[in-house]
Amino acid sequence: MKIALAGLPFSGKTTLLRSLIAGGRSAAGTRPDAESVAMVKVPDPRLDKLTEIFKPRKKVPAQIEFVDVPGLGFDTDAARTESARHLPILRQADALVVVLRAFEGGDVFAYRDRVDPQADWRELHSEFLLSDLQTITNRIDKVKVSLTKPNRTKAMEHELALLQRCVEALENEKPLSGVLTADEEKELRSFGLLTQKSIVVVRNLGENQLASPPPVPDEMRNAAAEVLDLAATLEAELADLGPEEEETFLKEYGLTEPAVNRLARACLAACRMIVFLTYGEDECRAWPIAAGADAVTAAGAIHSDLARGFIRAEIVHWQDFADHGDIKGCRDAGKFKLEGKSYLMQDGDLVVIRFAV
Repeated sequence: MKIALAGLPFSGKTTLLRSLIAGGRSAAGTRPDAESVAMVKVPDPRLDKLTEIFKPRKKVPAQIEFVDVPGLGFDTDAARTESARHLPILRQADALVVVLRAFEGGDVFAYRDRVDPQADWRELHSEFLLSDLQTITNRIDKVKVSLTKPNRTKAMEHELALLQRCVEALENEKPLSGVLTADEEKELRSFGLLTQKSIVVVRNLGENQLASPPPVPDEMRNAAAEVLDLAATLEAELADLGPEEEETFLKEYGLTEPAVNRLARACLAACRMIVFLTYGEDECRAWPIAAGADAVTAAGAIHSDLARGFIRAEIVHWQDFADHGDIKGCRDAGKFKLEGKSYLMQDGDLVVIRFAV
């Protein structure tokens, strides 16, 4: 699962990445114009509790790969050319986190001499629409040429009609995520269209704004999978603290957890992923899979042999486990289930796969 951090220059993306790195490992770019990468562990209290109970030799949380793309600027021809160089990274991502500057700061240069997250959102959104429009029109030109040849097919005609509908939506400033069916999304997935991707918007506030953040504009809320408010500088400071200092720090600012924890979970949701868990003395582990996946797919995520020799899945949902205390309590309460291949996995399922190869 790859998430790209995108934003205009000086939005605070790199500071946000620094706070994310605290939970994982980083392979940062060596140049300011290069992408930086961090593998980030997804915090999960359910996994923490299982680890506390089973005391395994290994605890393995779900992970997300975050890629920080250098600031995208469109105020000059040179900036636009440089930004175009980084767009392929955004197209390869499973979802986008768009960071918008909302903090004032005299020592940090402001893009276009403004601090206006709504205007920044509109600019980025317009550029994403324009980029997709260019990609689609280029493809239309190729399909039209193919349709002039003797080997034209119904599939080509179908693709042309779909692409023309996409052009109409983009010209009316409508993101493709809101106009495509699930099947059409699959057809166009190889193009990496930016407005087809789920977007999590992060408003990077000043510390003094956290208690009463400004209202979220409808145009932003309607286009985003989620809108999160945080102060990246504060999160970066928090990331450097030990557990006891962190707890004190959070209380001081009236926070229940680091905002980057919420960001990691929001990214899972934006990618339409759920998490199931395996447990035991050897390992407790969180496994991200696509929502709607069946038990065989879950088994295959663990190991291909488990899918090949699948017999059944022993399922206890996390909430039932929490309510009854242990697996035996769930059995006694009738909450222990034996499921076949077609069972649709639920977020928070505790799973043991029985198989024979």
